[in-house]
Parts: sequence; structure tokens; C-alpha cells
Amino acid sequence: MKKEALIVIDMQNGFIEEASPLCIRHAKETVPACAKTINAARSAGMVIIFVNRIYREDGSDVEKTRYEKWSAGGKPLTRSAQGDLSAENPKEFNKCESDYEIIKQRFSAFFQTELDMLLRRLGITKIYLAGTTTPNCIRTTCYDGLSLDYDVTIIEDCCSSNTYEIQASNCIDMLNVGAEVVMSREFIEGLGE
Repeated sequence: MKKEALIVIDMQNGFIEEASPLCIRHAKETVPACAKTINAARSAGMVIIFVNRIYREDGSDVEKTRYEKWSAGGKPLTRSAQGDLSAENPKEFNKCESDYEIIKQRFSAFFQTELDMLLRRLGITKIYLAGTTTPNCIRTTCYDGLSLDYDVTIIEDCCSSNTYEIQASNCIDMLNVGAEVVMSREFIEGLGE
């Protein structure tokens, strides 16, 4: 039997709230589907891993391409950021003690994190990806996961991009490289099998 994990990437206020300079335009729309998916997976006993960003207050670990916007926009996703700029996950996700959390500083959830080691220690062979943004964090995590020989499934309506066209083209690319792409309804229905 395959052991599976749901990996939720960057679904934090600083990426989903409009007031944040790092907001991904369609991320907030995915919160209900993500919440339903997370709660169903947790009820089924699946491993849940939140992969989040938390930047240093001085910005020394913010990506070069994002630094100016981050600095001028209130320094979201730092430990001191509050409200719409915070590193908090939506309350609807009901994050709990049994969930794992990994902090990442770049796009891929695998890049210089302990994710691969954790998955291997837990005997995970299949990962499901949800979160934002599809062309950056979801896609790089997908490609790294495939390169590390995990079976990778993207839960499309639990992922987001700044446009629907970008979302669709990236899902097609990941499907063409060997990932599976499903909707949350299919994922939840499959939990009982």
C-alpha cells in the first residue's frame, strides 16, 4: 500500500490577502477547496504537511526578485507581521498538533529543506500538492518530487496563479511531464478507496 501525504504550500495571509504586496490574485478563491481537502485528508488519517515561508526581519533571506516589493510593502511573512501580512495559515485549515510544518525560503518545498528526509522517514511514496503559486512553488515542488521518484498529484482547484491562463498552462505542463492532475472532489472521493 502506498503511503501518501498532502503538502500545502504557501497558503498564508501574506500570499492570499489583497492588502499584501505579495498577494497572488486568485489564491484566496482556493481557500474553501483547500480547507475541505485538508480536513477530509486529516479525517482519513493522511499525513498533512504545511510548507510555509517565514522571512527574517532584516530581509536577508528574501528572494532577490521579490525584495523591493517586500521591503516597500510592510515586510510580509516575517514573525512580527500581523493580519493580512502575517505568515498565518487560514483558520479554516484547522491546523493541529499532528500536522507537520516546514519553513522554506525558496520556491520548491524540497530546496534546502528537510521535506525529502521527512517523507522518506514516514515511508511516503505519493504526494498531493495544494497551494500557491502554481507556476512557481507548486511546479518546482512537482518537478523536484518527480526527480526524487515520488508519485506526484496536483489538486488543481486547491492551487492558484495570477491568471486562469497561467494556471491552466502550468497544469498541462505538469501533466505532460508525468504528474497527475485532479480536482478536490476526485481526491476526496478517492480517500475512501
